Amino acid sequence: MTILVINPGSTSTKMAVYEDDTPVLLRNIVHSPDELAAFDDVIEQQDFRRQLVLDELRQADVPLQFDAVIGRGGLVKPLKGGVYEINDLMIKDTLSGIALHNHACNLGCLIAHEIAATIPGCRSFIADPGVVDELNDYARISGSPLMNRICIWHALNQRAIARRYAAEIGREYEDLNLIICHMGGGISVAAHDHGRAVDANNALDGEGPFSPERAGSLPASDLIRLCFSGKYNEKQLLKRIAGKAGLNAHLGTNNVKEIVQRIEDYGDTHAELILNAMIYHVAKNIAAEAAVLCGNIDAILLTGGLARSEYIVSRLRQRIAFLAPIRCFPGEDEMEALALNALDVLKGKRKAKLYD
Repeated sequence: MTILVINPGSTSTKMAVYEDDTPVLLRNIVHSPDELAAFDDVIEQQDFRRQLVLDELRQADVPLQFDAVIGRGGLVKPLKGGVYEINDLMIKDTLSGIALHNHACNLGCLIAHEIAATIPGCRSFIADPGVVDELNDYARISGSPLMNRICIWHALNQRAIARRYAAEIGREYEDLNLIICHMGGGISVAAHDHGRAVDANNALDGEGPFSPERAGSLPASDLIRLCFSGKYNEKQLLKRIAGKAGLNAHLGTNNVKEIVQRIEDYGDTHAELILNAMIYHVAKNIAAEAAVLCGNIDAILLTGGLARSEYIVSRLRQRIAFLAPIRCFPGEDEMEALALNALDVLKGKRKAKLYD
């Protein structure tokens, strides 16, 4: 089976071609700020990014002959975990405003579906999008009946890492209790109870620890007052939640390597305070998920780009090692996870779910 994988991010589009479970082409197409500045909305980048993918395939002499094209799932309505065949309703919801247009993941299903539609017999999928919602009933309740809690998290990578860890120790993911923390531009922390993520934060726009680009949970009254202060419009305030927030807002950069260098080479005490505060809040949120699992934790798994930082990982270990064994899986497994999800459906091991 030949599978094309497409994973759009905020500043790059990752793509891969797999023959069964073997990658035969891997590309990371980086988009400059000037290129992206030409578009007012992420959705407007669809044709631009699709053409770049097609150009890479042509340059690598890869014919447009795929059994499936699978894209990173977008921010559609809440779903159970699994593989979904892309249909007209999913496309409509992505374009209509159910999805949050300001995130590049929404392009995944659009580009995948568009390319697959040009290839006879080719199917198009998404898998474990960030809106996977398997929360328990308690987790949905907030302190106001006007607002229920929702989760937007790194479901695809967290699930992939969980399965990889389970395979390494000779167990099944569905047999384990895990706390998984994905640390990237946003930070998501989830409690996995025997194959179900029963508690996870909204890592995109306002819950959990602050991160390199996200504000995380904020004092509610202060936020309301700021909204009515007249100092910012809605678009500017949303940027203060996701984008110009977190480390970026405090220190003028989201680059953790640069921040660590400022601390270690130049003795920047303010940078040290802010970065250590982020680590503190990540640890606190991990510990909170221990209560969700009643302390029955097989392991804590750290993943995402920031898991490459010894500065961050070592300080997290100091705070949470008492809870459970800790394993570190730097980076992310999203491309392979997408390919294997599609392969399982093509080979009849799993059934694609209907988006309805």
